Amino acid sequence: MNRIEKSVELFNSGFFCSQAVFAAFSKDLGLSEEQALKIGACFGSGMRKGEVCGACTGALMVLGLKYGHSNADDKESKIKADKVCDKFLDEFKKENGSYLCRELLDCDISTPEGKEHAIENNLFSELCPKMVESAATITEKLI
Repeated sequence: MNRIEKSVELFNSGFFCSQAVFAAFSKDLGLSEEQALKIGACFGSGMRKGEVCGACTGALMVLGLKYGHSNADDKESKIKADKVCDKFLDEFKKENGSYLCRELLDCDISTPEGKEHAIENNLFSELCPKMVESAATITEKLI
């Protein structure tokens, strides 16, 4: 099973979009799946507020782990991480119309009404797996 399939499988098994994308790539970058699942736990559903899609957040954590800087003087890595972040978000928006959860779902899941709308219209089970797959696919290309 490749990382794209793994991310969708993790999502479909009950993990948040952020966890699914991050954990599917984590082992290859020196982080255990368990650690990635825990780190990604609070970023699903646009940080529970319909902000940046959790699948994107998980992908950005992957890209940060791969390209990010850990030394304040490492300007080259900082520039690389900034570029790959912009490239990811631009590509995700181009493919999906937005990288904001509330825009992708066309409802505000931070409200009870919005969450109910998403559930009633099967958005979490039909649209979100597509966003997870899209984020994982773009991430795969960038790493």
